[in-house]
Amino acid sequence: MTVEEIGDDYTKDGTVDLRGNPVRRSIRGRWKACSFVVVYEVFERMAYYGISSNLVIYMTTKLHQGTVKSSNNVTNWVGTSWLTPILGAYVGDAHLGRYTTFIISAAIYLMGMMVLTLSVSVPGIKPPECSSSNAEDCKKASVLQLAVFFGALYTLAIGTGGTKPNISTIGADQFDAFDPKEKTQKLSFFNWWMFSIFLGTLFANTVLVYVQDNVGWTLGYGLPTLGLAISISIFLFGTPFYRHKLPTGSPFTKMARVIVASFRKAKAPMARNLARFHELPSVEYERKSAFPIQSTPSLRFLDRASLKTGSTHKWNLCTITEVEETKQMLRMLPVLFITFVPSMMIAQINTLFVKQGTTLDRKMTGNFSIPPASLSGFVTFSMLISIVLYDRVFVKVTRKFTGNPRGITLLQRMGIGLIFHILIMIVASVTERYRLKVAADHGLVHQTGVKLPLTIFALLPQFVLMGMADSFLEVAKLEFFYDQAPESMKSLGTSYSTTSLAVGNFMSSFLLSTVAEITKKRGRGWILNNLNESRLDYYYLFFAVLNLVNFVLFLVVVKFYVYRAEVSDSVYVKEEEMKENE
Repeated sequence: MTVEEIGDDYTKDGTVDLRGNPVRRSIRGRWKACSFVVVYEVFERMAYYGISSNLVIYMTTKLHQGTVKSSNNVTNWVGTSWLTPILGAYVGDAHLGRYTTFIISAAIYLMGMMVLTLSVSVPGIKPPECSSSNAEDCKKASVLQLAVFFGALYTLAIGTGGTKPNISTIGADQFDAFDPKEKTQKLSFFNWWMFSIFLGTLFANTVLVYVQDNVGWTLGYGLPTLGLAISISIFLFGTPFYRHKLPTGSPFTKMARVIVASFRKAKAPMARNLARFHELPSVEYERKSAFPIQSTPSLRFLDRASLKTGSTHKWNLCTITEVEETKQMLRMLPVLFITFVPSMMIAQINTLFVKQGTTLDRKMTGNFSIPPASLSGFVTFSMLISIVLYDRVFVKVTRKFTGNPRGITLLQRMGIGLIFHILIMIVASVTERYRLKVAADHGLVHQTGVKLPLTIFALLPQFVLMGMADSFLEVAKLEFFYDQAPESMKSLGTSYSTTSLAVGNFMSSFLLSTVAEITKKRGRGWILNNLNESRLDYYYLFFAVLNLVNFVLFLVVVKFYVYRAEVSDSVYVKEEEMKENE
């Protein structure tokens, strides 16, 4: 290479190696580096869902907990697992950097998995056995046994807090936003990222769940622990090929400064001349491999933070770019709030949907019985197929009509997913009503532990539809929060997606307990330990109405949302490529 070619080969987005040296794109990053990250995610998701998919069954059969308590314990833990990424994003963006934060968190994650495996294996630590079909007749686990089990679960949750928001961002960081070709490649990254997630999930929901139900929990938890160890090793092998972005300071502090400065100057007369607003020279941004953001008309009150009033203290004066970054994070909040309800629906997959499956005929051929949690595999399988069809067929067809390189906008894609969630809960309600009719027709309403003469595959439509919904909503949600976040707050933007799932799980716990308590006091409870005596069909219908109301609110949010200007840059690249291919 000539001197000029070597100079052009260096990345322009400020990425460096672990020693802080500039990196060359021909040596580090792009799909070569992403391959290690994507393979890591396959094994890590296998480990995580190897625990979470069948957790409600373990709590029911081994910890001898009832329907509401076991479901809430699952959703509270899953909610915590999705909430801790906010802390992980903060540490990665502001202090340690994404790579270091990830490595430390992965070690905590692995330690939690190892202790969890011991808690289901070692006599004295694992809970007592019970052959009764009624959980209330079984001896409860001791305080020590519960402490070790739940302590391991929540240690694991802390570990995932540092890995989840940083690993996807590390993957996206391998593409230089200043290079047109790499910028285009990033558009496809999240589809394949989600593909890797659900490939690992599919293995967990089929093979690992079967091992747990038919071989034992020691091997059933030991394999996910081994899978996690392998995934971390794979990630470490890719270290020489990664590009890294240096910590840019706390996004929370930056946003707080803007808000505080705005209120401090609330009574100051607003200026119309841009010269009255503070901004750094362009050379300062070029030195940091960044770029300034122009002022936008939304949330004008925050513009006061950059208004020059004489004081230059950092809590009194911010740059226009800092104000716009804060605006963008705040503008995404209504979209975030809209995703809470569908996240509640996702929480039903590994709780009530699985509990329904335990009441049905699970025999297939010979002595083989499908584990109830394995139906979650159809969510994964449905999503894998849907993502490929979406990327290869749907986008190409809709692109001809809309002119949008993505086919449809990210918010439109999310809207289609929300419609699917309404349909899912209607289907689930109808299916549950039929299951209750079968129980009544055969005199099994008050029987526990007796399988109904109805195949477990009667539940299949709601699982398949959930996978189709995820291919629209979950992929678009992850890409939306990453793309719309400012460059210096990408990890925080990614954590919006995990926060959505966290709040959805906590809301599910709250609603399940509240509805169960209220309906039990008023007569026939909707959610009881014996599902044949429950009215889950009413509960699912209530969810369908809730989703409908949420969709109406979504339409209002979409009407007023304005996309971040910089996002269109990557779209223009694809538009030019499309014109060249015509």
